[in-house]
Amino acid sequence: MSSKIAMLFPGQGSQSVGMLSDLAAGHPVVRQTFEEASDRLGFDLGRLISEGPIEQLNQTENTQPAMLAAGIASWRVWREQGGGMPAVMAGHSLGEYSALVAAGVLSFADAVEIVRLRGRYMQEAVPEGSGAMAAILGLDDDQVRQLCDEAAGDEVVEAVNFNAPGQVVIAGDRSAVERAMQAAKAAGARRALPLPVSVPSHCSLMRPAAERLAEALAGVTLAPPRVPVLHNVSVAAESDPTAIAQRLVEQLHQPVRWVETVTTMRDQGASTLLEAGPGRVLTGLCKRIDKSLNALAVFDTASLEKALEASHA
Repeated sequence: MSSKIAMLFPGQGSQSVGMLSDLAAGHPVVRQTFEEASDRLGFDLGRLISEGPIEQLNQTENTQPAMLAAGIASWRVWREQGGGMPAVMAGHSLGEYSALVAAGVLSFADAVEIVRLRGRYMQEAVPEGSGAMAAILGLDDDQVRQLCDEAAGDEVVEAVNFNAPGQVVIAGDRSAVERAMQAAKAAGARRALPLPVSVPSHCSLMRPAAERLAEALAGVTLAPPRVPVLHNVSVAAESDPTAIAQRLVEQLHQPVRWVETVTTMRDQGASTLLEAGPGRVLTGLCKRIDKSLNALAVFDTASLEKALEASHA
């Protein structure tokens, strides 16, 4: 085991039609992973990933198993090609499930079913169109928290993703999010951007979904992790399966503390952070959090080779 490597898994927003197609061309385990997910779900997830349509892929209850499958496919290729076990893992939001599968806490098949339910519960908790999320750029965390408090009124708007210094995502009732965006611009935010999502993740509006998720998780076997996984909610690793399930329930309606997650990995000795899955979202955030970190994505043949070289350096 290298004490210098951390493995990260992206969440919703990194999906695209055809994701991992280059990796799949040279590594059969990618298709096998998609087929395994399809068998559990009862529909052809691999075909949806490879052919779309994007509107269907972007439906939350489809996006979540698709991103889980993509993350685990990348992880399996990494291990097949001689990539070492990391010292620590984490996933951003939904990506936490990929990290837990890679760490041996959840079986892949169980996780696929759980995240599909998670997506369904989230969508059903808030009527489509009534919730919203937005990215606030250029204000510090406390400023964003304060303007959310002031903009909420008798509705909900909360700071929910602390992604990088000066990059905070807010979520809640649509009208409250819009008020908070206006307040952010008035307070000097560089930008306040609505996000193309149908569910206001990680805010208190997700409590009903969290209660349903707790019931679903109670029927699934969890094991102690083989590698520490830092949880979004606590920025700490858990060894007790009951505590892990509780962190997953809490995660649905509490913030993603990504800046603290990355800095904790760094402080624990990780200098190379690898993002397993489509895109480079987390790689970009890591570099914004600490430019000294060697952050690399693993999603195609070229990026895999580069990551393997870095891990053996």
